[in-house]
Amino acid sequence: MRIAFANDWNWIVAGCVAAALVVALALGLNVPFVIAVAIAAFVFGGLVLLLSPRRLFEGIDVKAIGSGRIAFARDLLTEAAPSLDKLKATGDHIKDAAVAGQVRHLATMAADVFAKVEATPAGAPAVRRFLSYYLPQAAQVAEAYDVLEDQHAPDQARLAEIREIIKKLETAYTHYADSLAETELGSLDTDLKLIEASLKEDIRR
Repeated sequence: MRIAFANDWNWIVAGCVAAALVVALALGLNVPFVIAVAIAAFVFGGLVLLLSPRRLFEGIDVKAIGSGRIAFARDLLTEAAPSLDKLKATGDHIKDAAVAGQVRHLATMAADVFAKVEATPAGAPAVRRFLSYYLPQAAQVAEAYDVLEDQHAPDQARLAEIREIIKKLETAYTHYADSLAETELGSLDTDLKLIEASLKEDIRR
């Protein structure tokens, strides 16, 4: 599985490893400098590719799905990604164990929606409101709880209100995650009826 490094970290890491390799080969093992550089350059190129950030919908058959659908899904995921990152980070920082667990659960469900949209871009419209509204709002609410919790005398009523909102958001997240599953099932009900009709017809023969 490819390791994802954000921004240009793959180049930085690859450069550091290559430089260290040149030193180790040339000075430590007495390998001719030119050969050491050649080996390091090969390793550098391989690491850049290995550590390069994974692109959305990499390997997806664009012709089979449609470039428009993929573009729509990519835009949704790209805009929602910072909110998902914020939700994950906040869940790890909140001190209240119960609330932290709920926030991490929200992040897990959101990540699952991301994965399903990438696997089935056609289902993106079903979770558009989730990605463009509920996910950013959940990240904002969780962050607000984190800020309030760190106060010397936090407003307990406001904290309780936020806890209730987070609980309701879990219900909404479950609904949207399941709506994607329904999209994946597609024409299952129709297919089952057709199969049942065919079986009845064949059994009568």
